[in-house]
Amino acid sequence: MPARLANLVLARRLRGLTGLELTDLGPMRAASRRGWLDLAVVDRRSGWPLEQVLAAAAASWRIAEVPVPYRPRTGRSKVTGTVRGTVIAIRDMTAVFDRLAAR
Repeated sequence: MPARLANLVLARRLRGLTGLELTDLGPMRAASRRGWLDLAVVDRRSGWPLEQVLAAAAASWRIAEVPVPYRPRTGRSKVTGTVRGTVIAIRDMTAVFDRLAAR
């Protein structure tokens, strides 16, 4: 449940900042290696997916959310499956928003 609420908050902040109509920061992204490197993403923890999307939007990339079927996780999430992981993810993503919004 905390992950779903966090996704809702992230989606709203993303929409407000970029106009993107995303509902989730899913794990799958497709682009050329050169394109990813050109984005110059610096976060190496929980904020990197958010930073990638924000940098791609700033670079005027075409961004689309494509729903894909998947099976339920077999184990527990290392990020949102623990209080510590959730706090770290929130802190990292807030730092990314703050850093990129200040530009």
